[in-house]
Amino acid sequence: MKFAWSTILVLALAAEGTVASTWFGKAAYNKWHETELERWLSDHNIPYPTPADRKDLENLVKSNWNSKITEPYNDWDSAQLQSYLESKGHEVKKGTEANKESLVSQVKHYWTDTADSASDSYHNVKDWVFDSWSDSQLKSFMDKNGIPAPQPRKRDTMLATIRANYESVAKKLGETAQYPGNWLYGSWSESDLKEFLDERGIPVPQPSTRDKLIASVRRNSRLASLNMEDTAASASASANAAKESLSDALFDSWSDSDIKAWADKNGIKVPQGSKRNELLALARKHRSSLYGDTVASSASSAFGAATSKAGNQYAAATDDASMKAEDLFNSAIGGWSESRLKAFLDARGVPVPQGGKKDELLATVRLNKHKATTGWSAWTFDTWTTENLKKWLSTQNNKAVNKAANKAGASRDELLKQAQEAYASASKSGGTSYASVTSYLAAATDAAKDTTFDTWSDSDLKSYLDSYGVPVPQNGKTDELKAMARRNANYFRYGTSTPQGTIFARLQLGAQWVLDQLKIGAASGRKEAGYQGEKAADYVKEGVTAATNRAGEQAQKAGDKIKEEL
Repeated sequence: MKFAWSTILVLALAAEGTVASTWFGKAAYNKWHETELERWLSDHNIPYPTPADRKDLENLVKSNWNSKITEPYNDWDSAQLQSYLESKGHEVKKGTEANKESLVSQVKHYWTDTADSASDSYHNVKDWVFDSWSDSQLKSFMDKNGIPAPQPRKRDTMLATIRANYESVAKKLGETAQYPGNWLYGSWSESDLKEFLDERGIPVPQPSTRDKLIASVRRNSRLASLNMEDTAASASASANAAKESLSDALFDSWSDSDIKAWADKNGIKVPQGSKRNELLALARKHRSSLYGDTVASSASSAFGAATSKAGNQYAAATDDASMKAEDLFNSAIGGWSESRLKAFLDARGVPVPQGGKKDELLATVRLNKHKATTGWSAWTFDTWTTENLKKWLSTQNNKAVNKAANKAGASRDELLKQAQEAYASASKSGGTSYASVTSYLAAATDAAKDTTFDTWSDSDLKSYLDSYGVPVPQNGKTDELKAMARRNANYFRYGTSTPQGTIFARLQLGAQWVLDQLKIGAASGRKEAGYQGEKAADYVKEGVTAATNRAGEQAQKAGDKIKEEL
């Protein structure tokens, strides 16, 4: 069989196109400014020469595009891979939870994004980059950039207005818009950036600076948009299925005369002598008439109200859970010592009120409860085990420190003090000394967190709780002491922004409750749906109580799914 030259040419172009382009247009980055190419490379931690020729930068982006954009899951950790599979409704194969290669293979099997769609999306960043923003963030963006607020100020109208003004805002600021810089997140606080990552199970960069937080958010924005689309599509499909279920249940609950009356009102001919199963078949065939029909409208209205009530109660319960989380945080810090409150602020780079009383310290801590930590600090060692501390101290180029690490019978408190002092000294001197410290921390911190409190003795746990000023229960069991230590350590590290299940799982959970009410409503009406809505509220509230008892337990385990519900 012979191929025409034109056929060979088309096949060659197609092969080239799979990298990052389409047959009919250039890849998005072909039109990017040099600063945008450098920004993309920097966001994805790809080294590039400086100064560099534009063509070299473009080729570097091209050679990494497929792995970073088309198949980004290759860079995910095990927790993110598992979270993705679960968000798609797929169970992780038993025995592969810790096998990254197997997890990547499973994600790849269910991955639906294509090279062409990925490339095309970067031709029109404004069409999706705002999808994952909250309403308040959209409003802040408009206010900051002088965009008149649309009326009514609904999400759809705000998105349309922002997209219509996107290029003009960038031009006014003298910024690029195809792969936008930090200007896009100018109205976001560090807490907003950290919360975006936390809610989606994306590791917060350490040490975290505003630039690094923005880079991580920017790098993951498209994936966040795709996940939102998938969640919406899934909810829509479930809603359509629920609508059919509702109409079936409604017809089943009608008498033969009700069906005939409904059919007559909608101009549907009913054959003489039709039996019940024939009447039901006829009704289902014309089910689309149900939703605009007068006879059905009262029932539809009742079910709609019930559904609305259930949804509202779920939303209220979720809000209540959020408020409860803040109440629990406030209650916890209310019992902390002044030194621990000061440490909370110090770990976040927040100036400690000079000569401030405890009430002033508490107020400042509450004000910064969502603020991202500034990365490594002397408090990084706060939850390290005795063994971790000894190992770290023994690596330091300091005889006194080494001696302390090898001292027989050294208590954890003594080792912690030596570690914090060694860190403070290295931080103050800077240079290679500080670089070696942070390098070690980057490699060791996750490993240290894996077993936080698991191997601690009762005396170490009590001493740790004492550092918070937390009363230790008399004859408290080891598990109880561990739970208390984890809870306070979690609040110290994360404030109220405790890592939790992905935002998509929470959205799906909320949608499922509402859809359940649709199905229940057809059979039982408003009363039962309202009852189920109350059950939803109770479910969330109970979850908060349960989560409180285990706060921080899973957050300490790097690579494991975070199950906190606060």
